[in-house]
Amino acid sequence: MDEIDRNILIAVQQDGAAGLSELSKVAGLSVSATAERVKRLEERGTIRGWHAALDPAAVGCALLAFVMVGLRPGRDDGAFRKAMRRAGAVLECHAVSGPWDYMLKLRLPDLAALERFVADEIRGQSGVERTEVVVALSSAKETMILPVAEADEE
Repeated sequence: MDEIDRNILIAVQQDGAAGLSELSKVAGLSVSATAERVKRLEERGTIRGWHAALDPAAVGCALLAFVMVGLRPGRDDGAFRKAMRRAGAVLECHAVSGPWDYMLKLRLPDLAALERFVADEIRGQSGVERTEVVVALSSAKETMILPVAEADEE
């Protein structure tokens, strides 16, 4: 990845709807050369997809919660992982170090929906031994924009 790729990646994170002519200005390349760069970044998997950033409250998911999950020792976690990948309310599912096995990031309409989801979809999974739920009262920062590393020296 060179400085041109880096600049393209920064620009598309800030505005995924930017057209190729706008990106070509950032890249300092022609539109066709920029299109080739974007295509190559997609093929390499550096750009994994194109998404709209939605307002959670506007789409009925105002509640943000984090759930720590502990599984029974020696338990195969494949079924748990599969269930969490399928669950729409689960935005992120991470295997973590420390006293917990997983940390989940959830978006739901309200506390009642959170209570049902934790009881049915998380604690209802075979092998789940314990959970801890933390509800976010507000968010000072929530982003999907990654700090793109400096370009490789060539």
